[in-house]
Order: sequence, then C-alpha cells, then structure tokens
Amino acid sequence: MARRFDHLADVEALLTVVEHGSLTAAAVVLATTPSVLSRAIARLEARLGTQLLRRTTRSQSLTDAGRLYVDETRQAFAQVEKAEQAIQRCAEPEELLYGRVRISAPTSYGHQRLPPMLAEFARRHPQVQVELNITNRNVDLAAEGYDVAIRSGPLPDSSMVARTLEMADMILVATPDFVRAAGPLDTFDDLQRQRCIGFVRPSTGRLIPWMLRVDGRDVDWTPPPGITVSDDVMGVVTLAAQGLGITACARYMAAERIAAGQLVEVLPQLGGRTRAFSLVYAPHRGLSAPARALIDLLVARAAQA
Repeated sequence: MARRFDHLADVEALLTVVEHGSLTAAAVVLATTPSVLSRAIARLEARLGTQLLRRTTRSQSLTDAGRLYVDETRQAFAQVEKAEQAIQRCAEPEELLYGRVRISAPTSYGHQRLPPMLAEFARRHPQVQVELNITNRNVDLAAEGYDVAIRSGPLPDSSMVARTLEMADMILVATPDFVRAAGPLDTFDDLQRQRCIGFVRPSTGRLIPWMLRVDGRDVDWTPPPGITVSDDVMGVVTLAAQGLGITACARYMAAERIAAGQLVEVLPQLGGRTRAFSLVYAPHRGLSAPARALIDLLVARAAQA
C-alpha cells in the first residue's frame, strides 16, 4: 500500500520558502540548498497538476492555487503541531510547553511595553521560541504566519478577535528650553504657531492627527509638517528631546524622559484623550498552546497595569 503523505517534506519546503521570502533564505533555515527546495516544489506541483509558485530570477509569487494551498496546508500543519503539544503536555510536567509563537507589535509597544512581559513568558516557558516583529505596518496574520499582533488605534471591522490591552493617555511634550523660548503657550491657538513633530502613518503616507480636547470637544488636529518622522514612532520623542519642537505621544513613550527632566508635558488642558492598544488574532486558526499561553499572559498583565 502506497503511503498517502510521503510528500509532506515537499509541503514543508513550500511553506518555508513562502514564509521566508526566497529559496535561499528557506535553504538556510532548513539546512539544505536552494536547488533541493526547487526540486521539492516542482515535485509538489507535478503531484497536484498545477503551478503553485511563479519563479523568476529576481522574484517569486504564489499563484491563486498556490495561495489557497498554502493557506490550507499551513492550518493543517498548525493542527499537527497543536496535537503534538497536547500529547507533550500529558507526558511532561504541567505548563511545560514547546514550539514557537510569532507576534508583531508597533515600535513603541515593542520597545517599551512588551519586553518585561516577554521576559516573564520566557521564564515560564523556556522551551518556547518567541519571534517578535517590531513594525508600524499592520502585518497580515494569516498570510505572513503570525499568531498574534498588537495594534494601536481604532480597529477596522474584521473577523479578528480583539482584546484591549490598555487605553494609553495621549500628551504633548517638549524640552524645558523649547518651552521657555516658545513664548506664550497656553491655548490651542498658541500651539498652532509652534514647530511640531509629526508621525507619518505607514499605510497612508499621511500625518497622523493629534488627539486633543479643545474646550471640552474632541479635536483631531493635523500638525503643520515642520518636522516629520516615518517608520519608527519613537523618533518623535527622540527629536522632541533634542529641542526640535512639540510632539504628541502616549504618556508611556515619554515617561522616562519626563522623569529625567529632559521633557515636560505642555498644554495639559488639551489632553484627556486616550489611544487603544489591542491584541488581535484570527479565531479560525487553531491557536497553538504557546500562542494561547502568551495571549493569556499579555491580557492578564494588562489588566493589572
């Protein structure tokens, strides 16, 4: 009797190539050569009778059939991993988890909020490999193979499960020297005459409006583009600390510099609004035990903050 699944190594080769973006990168991960992986994908395409991956000398992309096959087989592999971990939990001491969990977070959260939580997770689950992607781009969880992501601001309607981690206070900050040299700085009109440091939203290429409260009204105000930062939102705090202008940020982003006297909060009467940071994950994917454990820890720590 012929084996039904003797091609699973070829499937793993395809998934690894798609996940890492090239035959060369996947070959490094799997400790093999690009030519071996290319032959594996060719065998898989011959078995299925259709092209899965368009390959040129400079790029590669999934066909429609390839995208469907990758989505389905990735979920199947996740289910196998989940079954193995369930058996391991029965055989090993309680809470001893194995495997990998992939998480994506915006730069400010990835640098300032997540590290102590991930340190605790690593102490509890030393056999779990954690892969942290720090970016202000909203990753596609299913297509890019992430288990969970942290996102800031309002979330679009989607099939994702969302759990709020915190509502961060938004404030305006500048250096003491900048404030002294700025002249009157008491009203919203005064703010509009100042040099401001804004952040460009990666998905739109436009400045993110500042969340202010003016005379009891919520106002989303786009600062004049005097100085702008893209990609890493922590850059606005770094530039503000050099006296280049006023910026808006979550309070936690500037807390250490405020405590050190490098920055001061300005126009607190325009504050009072908050920005949500949420944990999102896809409910239709079979979450692994490590992913569930990480979600539970992040939500629990957020509730205690």
